[in-house]
Amino acid sequence: MPKNNSKKRYEVGEQESIAQCLDRMKKDGYAPVRRAEEPIFKEVTENGEKTLEPVGRTIVFHAVKQ
Repeated sequence: MPKNNSKKRYEVGEQESIAQCLDRMKKDGYAPVRRAEEPIFKEVTENGEKTLEPVGRTIVFHAVKQ
């Protein structure tokens, strides 16, 4: 079954601005339809118990082919 390439996710890099990410999307022929901020977690072991601790977030754009 062929994969549908009309949707793609673009993550804003650490040393990249949002405008640079949007330019990269436009160059690839995609347009943003949704912006999401996704948390980054770190696994911490305390007293033998594993917990997840938030340490940051990334910005992700969902895009469609123009």
